[in-house]
Amino acid sequence: MGIKHNIFYLTVFFCFLFCVSFAQKSPLFVDGIYTESAPVSGVSERQKLDLLDNSLTEIEIAFKNENYNKVINLCEALIKEGFTDVRLYNFQTLAYEKLDDCDNAIYYASKAILMAPSSVDSYITRASCYFKNKKVPLATKDIEMAISLNPKSERAQQIKKMIYTKPQNIHDTKKTEQGLPKWFVKYLIAVTAVFLILIYFRYRKPEYVDSYGRRLKEYNIKEQYNFVRLIGEGGMGKVYEAYDNALKRKVAVKRIRPELLKNGAFREQFLSEARTVAMLRHPSIVEIYTVIETTTSLYLVFEYVEGQTLETRLDIDNYIPFKEIKEIFHSVCDGLAYAHSLDIVHCDLKPGNIMISDFGPAKVMDFGVAQKIVKEKKDKESYSVAGTPAYMSPEQQRGYTSKQSDIFSLGVCLYEALIGVVPWGVKGYDLNTKEIVKPSKINPRYPKELDDLIVKALAQKEEDRIQTVEEFWKLLDACELKK
Repeated sequence: MGIKHNIFYLTVFFCFLFCVSFAQKSPLFVDGIYTESAPVSGVSERQKLDLLDNSLTEIEIAFKNENYNKVINLCEALIKEGFTDVRLYNFQTLAYEKLDDCDNAIYYASKAILMAPSSVDSYITRASCYFKNKKVPLATKDIEMAISLNPKSERAQQIKKMIYTKPQNIHDTKKTEQGLPKWFVKYLIAVTAVFLILIYFRYRKPEYVDSYGRRLKEYNIKEQYNFVRLIGEGGMGKVYEAYDNALKRKVAVKRIRPELLKNGAFREQFLSEARTVAMLRHPSIVEIYTVIETTTSLYLVFEYVEGQTLETRLDIDNYIPFKEIKEIFHSVCDGLAYAHSLDIVHCDLKPGNIMISDFGPAKVMDFGVAQKIVKEKKDKESYSVAGTPAYMSPEQQRGYTSKQSDIFSLGVCLYEALIGVVPWGVKGYDLNTKEIVKPSKINPRYPKELDDLIVKALAQKEEDRIQTVEEFWKLLDACELKK
C-alpha cells in the first residue's frame, strides 16, 4: 500500500513540473522597468506604453526625493531598451545638473533639443550649464531661444537676469593696499606680468601656418553642427548627416582623412579646387555650402539630399527600367554639361556619386576632387588625380584629365546601369584589345544605337571619344528599346 502511495505522489510531482515548464513567464517589474526575464521586445505596444508611464512616475518620485543617480540609471535602462521619449532625456539633464555634472547635462539637453526643437526646459537647463562653464555666448543664445518659445517662463527670466548682470567689484582697494608701500605694489605687479608672459610663451599651443603664411585658428565644428549619423565612406574621407544649428537645416558634412592633409601641397590644391567648385549652382548638382579649415581637419559642407545613390539602387534591384535610366542620365548630363561650361571636370564620376532624389531630379555629387582645366592648352598637363580606378579613363590613370575623361566615366556608369556591372566585369571582355561585350548581346532589346553610344564613349583615345556631354545625351535620348 505504501508503494502505491509513493507512485501516486511521484506522478503528481512530475505532472506539476511538466505544467510549470510550459507555463508562460509573466512580466516582472523592478523600480518601474522590466527585468531580464521579461524583455521589452516580447510585449505588446500597449504594455510598452504602460511600462513607460509607470517608469516615468518612478523617475519623478526619485527626482523629488533627490535620488538623482537612480533617476539617471532608470532613464539609461529605458533608453537602452529602445524608448526614445524626450522626457527621459529631460530628466537625465535635470539630474546631471543637480549633481553639478554640467558636461553630461549639456550633452543630454542637446539630445533632447535634437528630438524636440521646441523643448523649452532643455534650452533653459543647457543655458544654465553653459553659464556655469563660463560659455556666456552659448548660454545667451540658448536663453534667448527659451524665452522666444515661452516668454512667461520664470526660470528662464531668472537665468537671463543672472547672465546679463555684470559682477560688481566690491573689493576695497584701499584696504588691500593698507600697510604696503606703493613701490612694492608696482614691483609685485611687474614681476607677476613678466611671470605670466614667460608662462604664455612656454606653454602656448603652436599656431598652424600654411604655405601661404595664413594662420589657422582652432575651430570646434560641433558648436555649429550636430552630427547625426555616418552615411558614407570613401577614399577621401567620411560623410555624415548633420544638423546646422545656425541655419536650422540638414546638411551633409565630409571630413577629409587627416593623413591626406599632412601633405601641404595636397591641402592647398584641394582647397583651391573646392573653392572653385563651390561656385557651381545647378539643380542637378549637389551644392557645396562651405569649406571649413582648421589646424587639424578639413570639412566640406554639402546640401543634404533625401534619396539613394545609383550604386545603392543597383545593389538592391540589380536592374533599372530603361525609361528611368534615361530620366536619371538626363539630369546627370545637364549637371555635367553645366560644370564643363565653366571648365570644371568632375574626375570621380561613378554610381556612388549620382544621387537619385526622392523629390526632384537626380543630382551629381562629390565634386570634392574636381579640377579647373585651362582653355587652349596644347600640351597635356600632369595632375595629382584622385578617383575610382574602375571608372577612370586611360589618360586619367596616367595622371592628367580633360572633359572627355568625364565622358568616359559617364559611359561606364551608363553601362553599369544597363547591365548591372562595369564593362570590365563582364565575362567576355578582352583585356588585350579593350573590346567590351556590347549591351545588346546581354539584353537583345537594347538597340544597336545604344551599342554604338557605349563603344564611342569608352574609346581609349580622347579624340575618338564622344566630345561633349550634350552629344552624349542626344545619342542616348534617340535610343528606344526594341519591341
